[in-house]
Amino acid sequence: MLKSITPQRAALLILAVAAATIAGAWIFEFAGYAPCDLCLKQRWAYYVAIPLALAVALISPSSPSLARYGLAGLALVWLGSMVFGIFHSGVEWGWWPGPTTCTGTGQLTGGLPDLSTPAVMCDKAAIRILGLSLAGWNAVISLGLAIVAVAGVRAQGSSSVSQ
Repeated sequence: MLKSITPQRAALLILAVAAATIAGAWIFEFAGYAPCDLCLKQRWAYYVAIPLALAVALISPSSPSLARYGLAGLALVWLGSMVFGIFHSGVEWGWWPGPTTCTGTGQLTGGLPDLSTPAVMCDKAAIRILGLSLAGWNAVISLGLAIVAVAGVRAQGSSSVSQ
């Protein structure tokens, strides 16, 4: 399937999946699953990638080389998001320590807490779906989107050679 993908289709697929994923995160939050600090930081990749994917989709017909760079940038964003998702999942599973500001017993350290926001611990998964937390699913989705971006870059390179 990815062998026949064009750069524009790759960007549009990334745009659609990223928008659906971040919308899903907002729906879970609305349903009462409050995000922790690491969860909120994992969303940064989506806030960067969604407008970038839209820009790449719009410019790819007229500027294939620029689209290639955009897709390469998207691949890097998604690989970084995958690593961050793995890190957060490892914190949730207790494989390694997380930030001291949102893990452990939640005792007062470093001053008074912000009482205007609920304390959500980063080392406790709010929900698991098929054994993975939302951070784990972020890692899986991010890897998939990185693969799509790389396929779009490769299609960009092969299409200019074959014409």
